Amino acid sequence: MQYRQLGKSDLQVSEISLGSWLTYSGGVAREQAEACVHQAFESGINFIDTANVYGRGAAESFLGEVLRGRDRASYVLATKVFFPMSATDQGLSATQIRKQIDASLQRLGTDYVDLYQCHRYDANTPLEETMTALTEVVRQGKARYIGFSEWNADQIRAVAAIPNAEHFVSSQPQYSMLWRNPEAEIFPLCASQGIGQIVWSPLAQGILTGKYQPGQAPPSDSRAANEKMNAFLGTDMRSDRVLQIVQQLQSIAADLGISMTQLALAWVLRDDRVSSAIIGASRPQQVIENAGASGVSLSLDVLQAIDRVLEQLQPASAVN
Repeated sequence: MQYRQLGKSDLQVSEISLGSWLTYSGGVAREQAEACVHQAFESGINFIDTANVYGRGAAESFLGEVLRGRDRASYVLATKVFFPMSATDQGLSATQIRKQIDASLQRLGTDYVDLYQCHRYDANTPLEETMTALTEVVRQGKARYIGFSEWNADQIRAVAAIPNAEHFVSSQPQYSMLWRNPEAEIFPLCASQGIGQIVWSPLAQGILTGKYQPGQAPPSDSRAANEKMNAFLGTDMRSDRVLQIVQQLQSIAADLGISMTQLALAWVLRDDRVSSAIIGASRPQQVIENAGASGVSLSLDVLQAIDRVLEQLQPASAVN
């Protein structure tokens, strides 16, 4: 496993990180979930990403239990705040940030998180209020650094104008071969401000593993066939046209002697503005395969061949 610096922070994060969105909030059996976390550490993954809303606290509680007893300095832990935790608890007001960070820390069984992220932008709360509260969280030692997920360029720029506030060190956008929108504006803007990218859905929720075949029903053990985990898997992404393009990419991977999964992750990591790619895993074997993408270098000829295949795509809709 190789490691990269996260933005202008002093955090060194593994190129592949373990997420817990659908998998460890109820989508995967407890025994399997624990095995995946243990395998992640064995594979050199040191970065774990979660959020308070994943299973309404279930993912954080699970991680708090499975990480208990492990040296806290040996891993980087990130969580998020914004989405509703109850009918009255949501958003990025000072009250909510103070309440939710304490609740997250209790569930996670730790005194601090390394990274506390705004899960989305809160248009109903003044940005100054949000940044003041986040700054308080850092200066109280409850979080080492702060970040955001899926903010637009104007929102990112606005933070820089707020005096005496902690600066963001990370951005968490959706990014993959099938969803390249952040390349145009978010990546260069963040790079200019020392903000690193932690990308989610680098495998387009499994589409880029090559497991889905054109004209065939999804495999019984896949996310698309799992009622607990397929709600956000857009049908456009599973169209025969997209799946046929993935088959062409799979031929490139085969020529390189790597899996389609590893090709997709190595492609994301070809960009040094990407600090880490978040993967989800329901089996330890998936963790091992994903981790194997770290350090894979794609030549210019290979990248050009991939671009020729991807040129067949029209602008796609976000998976969510």
